[in-house]
Amino acid sequence: MIVYKFGGASVKDSAGVRNLSRIVSDAGCRLVVVVSAFGKTTNALEKMLKLWISGDRSYAEHLENIFSYHISVATDLFPAGNPIKSDIDISFSKLREYLKSHTGTDYDFEYDQIVSYGEIWSSMIVASYLCSKKLNAEWIDIRGNLITDDSWRDANILWNESQTRVKGVFAFVNTDLYVTQGFIGGTVTGQTTTLGREGSDYTAAILANMLDSEEVVVWKDVPGMLNADPKWLPEAKKLGEVSYREAVEMSFSGAKIIHPKTIKPLHNKGIPLRIKSFILPLEPGTVVRQDVKVREALPVFIRKENQILLSILPKDLSFAMGDMLSRIFHIFSKHGIKVNLVEASAISLNVCVDNEKHRINSLTGDLRGEFNTIYNENLEILSIRHYTRESVDQIIKGREILLEQRTRGTVRFVVRCESSLPQDIVSL
Repeated sequence: MIVYKFGGASVKDSAGVRNLSRIVSDAGCRLVVVVSAFGKTTNALEKMLKLWISGDRSYAEHLENIFSYHISVATDLFPAGNPIKSDIDISFSKLREYLKSHTGTDYDFEYDQIVSYGEIWSSMIVASYLCSKKLNAEWIDIRGNLITDDSWRDANILWNESQTRVKGVFAFVNTDLYVTQGFIGGTVTGQTTTLGREGSDYTAAILANMLDSEEVVVWKDVPGMLNADPKWLPEAKKLGEVSYREAVEMSFSGAKIIHPKTIKPLHNKGIPLRIKSFILPLEPGTVVRQDVKVREALPVFIRKENQILLSILPKDLSFAMGDMLSRIFHIFSKHGIKVNLVEASAISLNVCVDNEKHRINSLTGDLRGEFNTIYNENLEILSIRHYTRESVDQIIKGREILLEQRTRGTVRFVVRCESSLPQDIVSL
């Protein structure tokens, strides 16, 4: 049994769904197919959510555009009279009614209830299309099986409860093919949760672990794992094989090829991860596994965008260490803010975090009584694994460096975005 994960780029239109069907048909084994939302649906739902929660009634127009997009895909895939279009219409009607009858105040909670619909719609269409091609596909609502706590937008798996349910549902008794959703789960009380942005890879890894899969295949629009984002560095080269440890380091630094939590469930059972191109499905791609032959490593370039550098300074000039650091990081955790880079001096703590303004405003409000906080925004973290002098020169030439960290294997720079003008430090 193998777990296939298809991201939004692979199912952005009807041609993508047809291509998915061909890949699944050629698998020749039992499959669990994990599907992300179509194309840029998650982005579109996020935009609609912000309008709705702010009281802007134009959210309804954005929702209708998302509805038209899904109906157009379904219309192109299915003959007239196929029930899937009615099923999609009913699902959208439920969301419309929710939005009309609720007033959102908790952004993270509402995010999970609303943005999660993208995976429901895509998986419904994919499962129906596979059935129309005489594949005995069974659609599974993962929200009743992958059980989590209520940490909205970054839920934690309740492993024992989830494993019992997953093994009972994905039993391969009446079918050899299941279609389900990535990115989402559900609490024991039935509320929808999400596992973190781009979390469909993590869903695939969890299911692979619980079902003792032979491997996980993640289908992308690139030929495998590259040593840089080709949109940033066009000369990027494919990595043939990567160790679990290297993959974790890359994803933590900001590599977008896999979700940071993906590797651990696979490493725990020695399940390989294969990254392949849905455009060239016969190509071998990149395999991530435990035993990788040691060879001269290519520099790996990673860019983490949309960062803010916070500098936290005790008002009484106390040393920034010990109990003080513990209190500060507890406040970060309380507000669900993950630290991407940290540097401490005698009386200040500098951290880079994702630019999520509503969380940062809450954080600085809690810090204000004891600390002064200043920040720079419009920043990026540029990291190089296995760096050389030439590779460093390649990415920092002409850049304004605000902070630098080096270890034996990795160098990291906090730099201003090339497209932004220099700005003064701002006090929060």
